Amino acid sequence: MEESVGRGRDNGTLVERVMQSVSQRIAARTLVPGAKLPSIRSSAETMGVSKSTVVEAYDRLAAEGVIQSRRGSGFYVAGHLPPLTLAEIGPRLDLAIDPLWVSRTSLDAGENVAKPGCGWLPSSWMPEEGIRRALRALARGKSTSLADYASPLGMTALRQYLSRRMAEHGIEAASDQIMLTESGTQSIDLLCRFLIEPGDTVIVDDPCYFNFHALLKAHRAKVIGVPYTPSGPDLESFAKALTEHRPSLYITNSALHNPTGAVLSPVTAHRLLKLAEQHNVTIIEDDIFADFEHEPAPRLAAFDGLERVVHIGSFSKSLSASIRCGFIAARRDWIDGLVDLRIATSFGGGRLAAEVVLGMLTDGTYRKHMDALRARLARSMGETSTRLKSLGITPWIEPGGGMFLWCKLPGDADAARVARRALAEGVVLAPGNVFSQSQSANSYMRFNIAQCSDPRIFEVLEVGLASD
Repeated sequence: MEESVGRGRDNGTLVERVMQSVSQRIAARTLVPGAKLPSIRSSAETMGVSKSTVVEAYDRLAAEGVIQSRRGSGFYVAGHLPPLTLAEIGPRLDLAIDPLWVSRTSLDAGENVAKPGCGWLPSSWMPEEGIRRALRALARGKSTSLADYASPLGMTALRQYLSRRMAEHGIEAASDQIMLTESGTQSIDLLCRFLIEPGDTVIVDDPCYFNFHALLKAHRAKVIGVPYTPSGPDLESFAKALTEHRPSLYITNSALHNPTGAVLSPVTAHRLLKLAEQHNVTIIEDDIFADFEHEPAPRLAAFDGLERVVHIGSFSKSLSASIRCGFIAARRDWIDGLVDLRIATSFGGGRLAAEVVLGMLTDGTYRKHMDALRARLARSMGETSTRLKSLGITPWIEPGGGMFLWCKLPGDADAARVARRALAEGVVLAPGNVFSQSQSANSYMRFNIAQCSDPRIFEVLEVGLASD
């Protein structure tokens, strides 16, 4: 009986678990102010606990002002709706496997903390002198670049340049089909506002970039994970999910998939697009790792012609996380709606980042930087893979580029437990279940090879695996 309610990581009592279940439903807006709670008998049967347990849980929630008791009628959600708290939506996860916590810890970490679990390059790997040169050039230029808002679509010259770059990958997008944003994350946020409503179903890869989970949670979408293979999503599972759940949106990477490093095959891409067309599903193709490729992979947007695929990119990973510049390429008839949303949520945006990015793209700095970076990452990939294998940690595939290794820990080692021990030693790891909607990647871990130069990382891993 006790096993039916939140069994696992939470060590609280049954009463606390019932309280948590109700609080999570209120936080997720599935129980709104004034809604009647299930009867004590019904809750006891559903949760597999005694009626006295539910009575005590309801009484405590009423004492806290979360719910109200109405004599002879039952219990109701209190009139005041608490602020949306992402951590309260869905099951409460251990801190070591909570994607928001991993992000906060990585972003807050000082110089003495090793971050093989983060998703960006060390600042020393970025083209610092080129950035300084671009900023000096802007400082000598027009004051509007330093102090004025950008136009709604963003800097025309940069959009024209991006149009030519995308054409090299077979993506035909005129400059008026491109809108500049501050990042890939902002792009997806705007697209979710534009394309889905709370309660809509969205498909993601399993595993996928963990901030997709957090962002979709913020939009109160129902998220379905589809297993990812070395050539793309498992098409049989994808087709089944389309039939059973009728999603409106699918979010994926097609080149250098995060976290696995896999690439989409042409055959999988064509079949995927056919399925999306049959079920009227829109696809967001996140291509922020495009410039890390050694050999270009297929792009869904190229095959589709931007009919039901929206293509996004960013320079945060390759150029600078401080100079925020991304973009959306979409159907021409969607651009005005997206522009309106951008104005409503961030007004005009800034001009400075776009000016800096364009300067570095056109003066040769960016090309030289990426050539050197790909070579450096290739060396780090080999070195890190070798060191991990010596500990019994096996890469899922040998990626053709990029900064990530998706690895299986030896035996049935629990990645979350290993990560918890590592945190105490000043090492931030990224356990597999952070990326898995189904929580089926318990013994996997993502390593950022560019952040693996600190010997402590491998010492901590060796001790953690021996103790697990």
